[in-house]
Amino acid sequence: MLELEEVDTDLYLGRSYNDAALRIYGGQAVAQALIAAGRTVQAQRRTHSLHGHFIHPGNPQAPVLYHVERVRDGGSFTTRSVRATQGGTTIFVLTASFQRPEQGFSHQALETTAPAPEKLPAFEDSIDPAEATWLPQLRANVAVDFRFPEEYPRIANARGESRPPRQRAWVRTGARLADDPLIQAAGFAYTSDLFLLSSALPPHAVTIDEPGMQLASLDHSVWFHQDFRADEWHLYEQEGIWTGGARGLARGHLYDRDGVLVASTMQEGLLRLRK
Repeated sequence: MLELEEVDTDLYLGRSYNDAALRIYGGQAVAQALIAAGRTVQAQRRTHSLHGHFIHPGNPQAPVLYHVERVRDGGSFTTRSVRATQGGTTIFVLTASFQRPEQGFSHQALETTAPAPEKLPAFEDSIDPAEATWLPQLRANVAVDFRFPEEYPRIANARGESRPPRQRAWVRTGARLADDPLIQAAGFAYTSDLFLLSSALPPHAVTIDEPGMQLASLDHSVWFHQDFRADEWHLYEQEGIWTGGARGLARGHLYDRDGVLVASTMQEGLLRLRK
């Protein structure tokens, strides 16, 4: 899911994890674009932020070309722009920034606690399969392990019950990744798209399976606060902070086992229900 082929200078080719899916999983485009950008950056510089816009749905049966533009190489920061195309059509654009390691102020204003993931059942063992008929397709399309400390609001919504616009899950990539910090950052870029926009739906007692529901990511941002392994368990807290105008805005925070905030996310997406 994270492997890229170098086609030419600043040009890379990626393929989909599941070519039988209806469209390319957004996290895949984000992760592969980040890797393409990072391949043109000095190895000691770390990703600290990325911002992407989804332009067109991607076709998982076709390869994706990632065109990298070297926007800036400064003394402390490096900026790259990436355009992902299929058949000459742009499907996704990304801007990523990299920084050489530096020392500075350090604090975090947020705290959290949750039962350890080893003490929680696998998601499949915690639900009635009839309440999650969507799960096999998700498992086939997205290579992420997850466990919920509390009931996933989507389950309650499917019963017609509303919930606060908050959810959290322990997450990790579905496979062990290389030690390369760029690959680990891309691993979370891949994971970060999972469930995020749906955190705006619980107050409305609907799910993405609702007839007439259109849900699609419009943009996606990740801030990396330090190096961490995306293939190890982290607690991903998500909150749908606003809905309106057929759109929703969600934010997320990723914590390690010690409660250290290691990454933050934001996403706006289409939330349209046609009756």
